[in-house]
This record gives sequence, structure tokens and C-alpha cells, in this order.
Amino acid sequence: MNHTWWKEAVAYQIYPRSFQDSNGDGMGDLPGVLSRLDHLQSLGVNVVWLCPMYKSPQDDNGYDISDYQDIHAEFGTMEDFDRLLGAMHERGMKLIVDLVINHTSDEHRWFIESRDPANPKHDWYIWRDGKAGREPNNWESIFGGSAWKLDEQSGQYFLHLFSTRQPDLNWENLEMRGEVYKMIRWWLDKGVDGFRIDAISHMKKEPGLPDLPNPQGKPYVPSFPFHMNVPGVLDYLREICRETFAHYDVMTVGEANGVSSEDANEWIGDSPEKLNMLFQFEHLGLWNTDPTKRIELAKLKEVLTRWQKCGVWNALYVENHDIPRVISKWGDTGNFWRESATSIAALYFLMRGTPFIYQGQEIGMTNTEFTALQDFNDVSAKNFFRAKRAEDWSDERILAELGPTSRDNARTPMQWDSSPQAGFTSGKPWLKVNPNFSRINVAAQEKNPRSILNFYRALARLRRENPVFVHGEYELLLADHAQVFAYERRLGEERVAVVCNLSGAEAEVPLTGELLLGNYEGDTAKYWPYECRVIRLSGAP
Repeated sequence: MNHTWWKEAVAYQIYPRSFQDSNGDGMGDLPGVLSRLDHLQSLGVNVVWLCPMYKSPQDDNGYDISDYQDIHAEFGTMEDFDRLLGAMHERGMKLIVDLVINHTSDEHRWFIESRDPANPKHDWYIWRDGKAGREPNNWESIFGGSAWKLDEQSGQYFLHLFSTRQPDLNWENLEMRGEVYKMIRWWLDKGVDGFRIDAISHMKKEPGLPDLPNPQGKPYVPSFPFHMNVPGVLDYLREICRETFAHYDVMTVGEANGVSSEDANEWIGDSPEKLNMLFQFEHLGLWNTDPTKRIELAKLKEVLTRWQKCGVWNALYVENHDIPRVISKWGDTGNFWRESATSIAALYFLMRGTPFIYQGQEIGMTNTEFTALQDFNDVSAKNFFRAKRAEDWSDERILAELGPTSRDNARTPMQWDSSPQAGFTSGKPWLKVNPNFSRINVAAQEKNPRSILNFYRALARLRRENPVFVHGEYELLLADHAQVFAYERRLGEERVAVVCNLSGAEAEVPLTGELLLGNYEGDTAKYWPYECRVIRLSGAP
């Protein structure tokens, strides 16, 4: 049995802008995070992933970094960061930070220098001449529109897979890579315990940057095939690991869109040239807005089981800062809010891997209510409604499309209590608080033994006290059941089943045993809507 601290951990993701404001300016900050460590520790969390806190113009809420070795002023100072890191270490907790190295901000000094074609740093980014008075190729940005922007100063275009203010670094350049590695070692020497590496599967681009096939004649074509998990990206990964991570006892998790379970062993493993785990994307789109069928259960079983069985350590998650709230996607917030939140929690949390909780998930925070386009902050949402207005969509149609899908759903301020602004700030919050904060908040759930918050605490305790949930093998049960996702964890002779009814109707389940944890009172033959049970199977010791 391989006892490794990051395998035995429970991780929690903090989006600093929205977690806790300490000074009344409406923006969450590092002192605010420090003030809430008791909450995290009581939840059973021992690793915190902190989203970008670096100096940034905040075009993409911090994922556009202008200085990798400074703190964004609205979040605090480097001294505040050091105090937070020290306080976490005193509590036996670990801190991992976002590593954004596919791109920088256009305000980063490297990019400013690169705008001069005679400067050696010009090759640190991806610059090209236009073609026939247009962009160098027909690639579409992930955030919409062209993936190229014309720079008036240089007369050339630069590549940006994301926002126009996030120019992509040229990973073909050895000198640039060396500076990135030096920066990574600086943070590791400071004492951070690892990294979540943003957009790592996008660093390699198709050689020659060719046009994509365009049978429909659109001006720009989704360009994922030419910059997502392109052959050669693993060479960069191995070099990053050799030059940095391999020399420290740290946790590394890559955001790896486009990496399949079949590829996973190339990315993840015990080798010093691999990462510890990945955030895979395959399960994120398995939902629809039909309230009678919120989840594609058969496909969910297939995807998650395939990742459980592919031989790598998993990063387990159902929420993050880039996707709408899971209970609003897979659950029933109107009729079975607590039940669906806890059933989804048990489903993913007790699989083989390191579970991640996204802030607010532990109290069942839901998608918010958008009443006007001005309510949106996210750069991709703003790009979307600009593009759709150009296509003569009405604002009402745009709002209806963005409402359930916008990333802003996950970015509303943390709901601590029922006081004004949910206890997040004494000022005006940067993004509107979800109107349901008076009902859904930490304080309301703190002492309620049946609350979602206390269910997450129980899950963390169960995992901590039972090695089967960390080290046990995984087997899917009841594969063809139309309502239930059930699986077994087995370690030696110990056999435990996790059974989750993910439907709004009663279900029959032919599994019996000792109840270890459930979200309903009693232990009946039927499973109620969204009921979950963790049971030690009959016949097992």
C-alpha cells in the first residue's frame, strides 16, 4: 500500500475573489482566507488549492498574470501570503497554488518586450504576419472570435487561445522555458506544497499553425485539434517535472482537457517525469436542462468507471470555478435540494482518488439568478453576448442561454450567514450574492446534524478512518440500473458499497449490509429519491 500524503488528503478549492473579504472593498482577499481556516479544518480539509492571487489586470479574473512573483493588490501582499502559508503549515495543512504557464497577461514585462521584433523575447510568444490582409490562420479562440489579435506596434498578430489579453507563450523557446522553471522553483523554495497546472494540455501547438478544414465557410473554426493534447506536449511535461517538481515533495495536478483515460498513464504515475493526477473533462457535459432527465447516467457510469479502472490516481471533482453548480445540473434544487446535493457528494467523494471540494459546494450552493446582461462578469460570457448581439439575438434569448451555463454561477460570493451580503463583505460585492443566501449558508447548517455541510464532514471522516476508501480497488455494481450509480470499494477482505439513487423517483436496489452513512433516516428496502447509502456488504468482515 503506497501511503502518500496527497493520496490521503481531502482538498478544497478557493476562488479568492469570492471567498472572504476582510477590508470591505467587496473583493475577497488573502487575510479573508486566513480568517476562515477554522471552517476548512472542521470540514476535514488538509489541502487547499488557491486560484491565482498573482499581480494581474484581472481580464480573466487572475488567469492573466502580469507578474508571477507578486500578489494582486486587491488580494493583499506577499507578507499576507506568507502569513497564510505559515498558518496553514502550523495546522498541518498544505497549500497548492495555480500555475498558469500556457499564457501570460499582455501587461507582463515579457510580452511588452516581445512586441519589438528585434528583441530576443519576441520569440517567447507566438507572433506571425497576417495572411491576405487577415489573421495568420482560421483558428477560433476558446473564448470566441479569432485566436489572433493584431498588435499595432509590431504590425504582427499574436496567438491567444483564451482572452485577447492572454497571449500564449511559445513553449518551443528554450530560454523562455528556463525562466518559467526558475519561477516555479522560487515558489517551491518559498514552501508551497504543489501546483494545479492550468491548461497544461494546450501548451503544444500543431507545427506550422495550419488552417483548419472549413466546410461551412465560417470565418473561424474551433481549433482544439491543433492545440489540445498535440503530440509533443508530453516532452514539455517531462521537462517541467525533471527541472522542478521532481526535486520536492509536492502535489501536482494538471488541468488536462482532451486527455483521455487511454492517454492517462503517459501523464500520471510514480515516475519523476509525470504528474500525480489530472482533472479530466469527460464527465462535465453529461447533463441537460430537461428537468425530467438531468443526468446522462449510463454515460456517467461508463466515463467515471473507465477513469477508475485505467490504472492512475484520480483527481475527483464535480465542481470548480469554470462550470455551473453541480446540484443545478445533476440534482433537483426545487424538490430534493439536500438529498441531491448529498447523493452527488457521496457518489464522487468515495471513489479512488483525491476528492476536491469547491467553495460553497459543501453547503449546496446553487446557480444564481441573472436578471440582466450587466449581471455577468466573466470575459467569455461578455464575448458570447457581443457575438450573439451581432447575430441579432435578443437580450432575452442571450440571457436564457447564458443563465444556466455561465461560469459566473460558480463565482458568486461564498454564503457564510444570513447577514447582508451573506457575511462575505461589509461593502458592495464585486459580483452579486445569490439571492438564496438567507436560506443556504454555513451558519444555518453548522449545528444541523442532517445538513449538507455535516454530511461532507461525515464523508471526510469516513474516508480518513477507513483505508478502503483511499487504497481499495473500485468495481462498478448494478451497471444497467436506470436510476442508481453503485460501486464497490474492496481492500483485502473488506467490501464496502456506495449506492446513489440519482433520480427523483423511488428505486429498488438488491444490495444489503451494515449502514455506515446515508442521507435519509432509517434503512428501508426502497431507496427514496436521491437517497444514498454507504454500506458494508453482507458477508464481508
